[in-house]
Amino acid sequence: MYKDKNCGEVDESAIGSTITVAGWVHRRRDHGNLIFIDLRDRSGLLQVVFNPENSEIAHEIAGTLRSEWVVQIQGQVISRLPGAENPELFTGMLELSASDLVVLNPSLTPPFEVSENTDVDDNTRLKYRFIDLRRPRMQELLRLRHKVTHMMWDFLTEKNFTHVETPILLKSTPEGARDYVVPSRIHPGNFYALPQSPQQLKQLLMVSGVERYFQIARCFRDEDLRADRQPEHTQLDFEMSFVHQNDVMEIVEDLYTKIVSEIVPDSTISTPFAKLTYAEAIERFGTDKPDLRFGMELTTITQIASRSGAQVFSATESTGGVVRGFVAPGCSNYGRRQTDGLTDFAKSSGAKGLVFISLDENAESVEVLEEHHIKSPLKKFLSVQSVKEIAVEMKAVPGDLILIVAGTEKLVNTVLSNLRNELARQLKLIDPKQFAFAWVYDFPLFEWDEDLNQYQPAHHVFSSPKQEHLKYIETDPGKVLADLFDLVCNGMEMGSGSIRIHDRDVQEQVFSVIGYSSDEITERFGQLLTAFTYGAPPHGGMGLGLDRFVATLAGESAIREVIAFPKTQTATDPLFEAPSTIENEQLDELHLRVVMPKT
Repeated sequence: MYKDKNCGEVDESAIGSTITVAGWVHRRRDHGNLIFIDLRDRSGLLQVVFNPENSEIAHEIAGTLRSEWVVQIQGQVISRLPGAENPELFTGMLELSASDLVVLNPSLTPPFEVSENTDVDDNTRLKYRFIDLRRPRMQELLRLRHKVTHMMWDFLTEKNFTHVETPILLKSTPEGARDYVVPSRIHPGNFYALPQSPQQLKQLLMVSGVERYFQIARCFRDEDLRADRQPEHTQLDFEMSFVHQNDVMEIVEDLYTKIVSEIVPDSTISTPFAKLTYAEAIERFGTDKPDLRFGMELTTITQIASRSGAQVFSATESTGGVVRGFVAPGCSNYGRRQTDGLTDFAKSSGAKGLVFISLDENAESVEVLEEHHIKSPLKKFLSVQSVKEIAVEMKAVPGDLILIVAGTEKLVNTVLSNLRNELARQLKLIDPKQFAFAWVYDFPLFEWDEDLNQYQPAHHVFSSPKQEHLKYIETDPGKVLADLFDLVCNGMEMGSGSIRIHDRDVQEQVFSVIGYSSDEITERFGQLLTAFTYGAPPHGGMGLGLDRFVATLAGESAIREVIAFPKTQTATDPLFEAPSTIENEQLDELHLRVVMPKT
């Protein structure tokens, strides 16, 4: 070994002993007679002092050191001089008096400092990711991810789950996104697909009698990217036989409670997790992934608003739209700049505008509001009585600001959900140490696609209809709810699961609703349907995003921070310069020809 001690682990018990350390030069300070460096390895920093009286050769070499050179140093651990201590550093009470220095590898001047305060654009960080990962924060995130994964393995192993690896090269099957495909050299004109998830495979494992399977699975989806999405991601994938919905939820709830409690011990987590039906989540929060760390729930006021006389409200109701809103507590003093900012934000989410009603804090109550207590751009169209009715319905009090959006139900929910989250950030209502988990369940199995003019699966085609809704599959698919559930935390979807279909006839009925022909069903899903005819047990499971969960634990908004080598927002890798072209010889071997799109 090039070292017998890690830099960040040297403590006062080592004072007087001779040790050997190795790492990167984090910082150098030349005080003439004495040269100081901060030596860094993955464990932390150690201050090293070079004194020519101890070793002229080491002192001379130390004068040539630059940032990020890799060195090996031997010396004696001594106490720092009084007044030179650094109580914020674990090794801040001591230093290493060097007697020997070996340069293991010099370094070019890095494109940015290995520092938490470095201001550098993401593209540069990813191009030089091997330097970016040297930062203590990034090292901490890599270890956090490892710890979470290790805990998942241990927990599920103790629960009698078996880890099974499933193929990466598979067949293209529809699962909600575009596939990444791989051409076959041996079978010209044929392609493998990288799995969007191991969905069919884990169901086949249940038919195979495994009963409890899990995998830290790599998944690939060719879709547009955002902060919480990458073209390749990792998920905790598991499946269980002979279970009901609550059995699956219980496993996840126990696992995630354990992980959060151990990883973030000063956090708050409420158990059991909240449970909301899909309909309730949409009604109260406008989204199926609500942030429950704060209030400001939505209220529907379509009928009250349409009676007010304001044309924007009555026109909305007459065209089948809705009027909804929520109350921003204590915000009646918002000025023009602030309300304009909220309006602009609402418009950025698709709204045509935002109606606000400010209730003077000096009013005795909403029941006795007078005209001078009300401020609103619609004031001349709203009677005082109408404002009272709206305020009472929305449980507003004097001093509050009522925010209202009118339009189609889908648009209104999207706008208000986004606005609710934004306002919570502005008002500092979000506790970063709180983990508000919730189960959202009873999702519709199908949703109507206006463009295709037919039903599509709301999540995926393998979710089991609720037993009492089987009768609606062929007669009224829009009424069918599924044993389908999402785990959400702090406004982010952590994963989706369901009780799966295990009956061939039911599965074929679901396929037919979404327009698959008999030939398509056999070609795409024949292997699964055949397995169902050989004694398939009832089963269910989940796919839980590891990247999102680790990012949430770490307080990071972008999952790329917890992925060692992520892609950019345009699905490129600046480090490897991927994707890239390939040689014509390779194309010939694969029997492919590239035809570029016309510009």
